[in-house]
Amino acid sequence: MTNTVMILGMAAVTVFVKAALFVLGDRVVFPPLLKQALGFVPVTVLTAIIVPMILSPSGAGLELTWQNPQLVGALAAVAVCVATGKQLLTIAVALGVFLVWQLGVLG
Repeated sequence: MTNTVMILGMAAVTVFVKAALFVLGDRVVFPPLLKQALGFVPVTVLTAIIVPMILSPSGAGLELTWQNPQLVGALAAVAVCVATGKQLLTIAVALGVFLVWQLGVLG
C-alpha cells in the first residue's frame, strides 16, 4: 500500500509541475542562470543511469576488469566520440565492441 501511495504522489507532483508550466506558458520567465542549469539536466540524468550499469553490471561492486563488456564498449565509445565526434558511428562501434566482447572474447 505504501508503494502505491508513493507512486500516486510522484505522479501527482509530475502532472502538477508539467500542467502548471503548460497552462502558464510564456508568462513564466526563468532567470538566465536557471535556464543554463536546466540545460544540464538531461546529460546528468543519463549519466546517473548509465555509469552504474557500466561500472557494476551485476550490482555486486565495481567490475573494472577486461571481463566487463559494458566497460570495454563504453571505453570504445569514448575513444570514437573523441576521435570523430560522430554520434551514429560512436553508437555502432560501441555496440559492435560490446557484442564481440560479450559473444567472442568471453563467450
